[in-house]
Amino acid sequence: MSTVSNHIPVFNNLQDPSTITTITRLRDALRVSKNIIVIAGAGLSAASGIPTFRDGGGLWRSLDATTLATPTAFTANPSLVWQFYHYQWVKALESKPNLAHHIIAKLSVPEFRREVAPNAKSFHLITQNVDRLSVRALQALESQVPANAPPSDRPQMDSVFEMHGRIFDIECTSCDYCVEDLSNPLCPALDVSHIKDYNDAGTKQIDIPLKELPRCSAYHALARPSVVWFGETPYQLSEINRLVVGTSSTVLPASLFASRVQKRGGKVAVFNFAPSAADGSADFVFRGPCETELGRVFPEPV
Repeated sequence: MSTVSNHIPVFNNLQDPSTITTITRLRDALRVSKNIIVIAGAGLSAASGIPTFRDGGGLWRSLDATTLATPTAFTANPSLVWQFYHYQWVKALESKPNLAHHIIAKLSVPEFRREVAPNAKSFHLITQNVDRLSVRALQALESQVPANAPPSDRPQMDSVFEMHGRIFDIECTSCDYCVEDLSNPLCPALDVSHIKDYNDAGTKQIDIPLKELPRCSAYHALARPSVVWFGETPYQLSEINRLVVGTSSTVLPASLFASRVQKRGGKVAVFNFAPSAADGSADFVFRGPCETELGRVFPEPV
């Protein structure tokens, strides 16, 4: 099993002989891989203009974003949390998949995958991102395939696990109602287009009454973003654990997936701009933005 783990690349790096050697070694490993898993983090969408969650150029720098993404924060101040997520909502609506999204989507096409990994029986993307850009890249690829094309030429649309949910889905806090909504704004009260600099969101937030926030259309109860907050269980975790660990009985955070893959004899490649704790144990390390480094590993046009 081969795992490509994708974190927070931001700037271009220079190519050197060691990088070329690493690319060759990774390509050799892919040729004998039986299964390929990509674990994607926020850096995958950075080149699409979506700020990462925690870094210095991230969302709402005047507030601690990690304290907003909790059920407790939503209970205490749903107005502030909805404004925080609506900003992400708008950014995701405005963004488009970048080259890295398209390269990963191409790996879901059996015919293309055979060119780089002829022995691979499967491909899956486990994404921690909620922006739907990976799915949109798959949809764009599917739209280019002729109607009479064989399955081997089509992307596998079920190859993506969105473990942290979807930013465009809203769900009721009182019932099972959940629906995708691409409106901008979601409701008139969330039209904060006059706020241009979200660095000052802590002082410019608007106190929106509960009745004016997004509501469930079935029971008119308060709705929330259908994303996984800190302290909540990721979606499709049973299937993901079975895929990565080999059993659904062990619940693991995404940060431990790579080590479990290695324990089962797999290889791990890390694509990251900055050094990370995973580098020391990885089989392959690529330093630079993923849209650049993935393009070097998979140079075929997409």
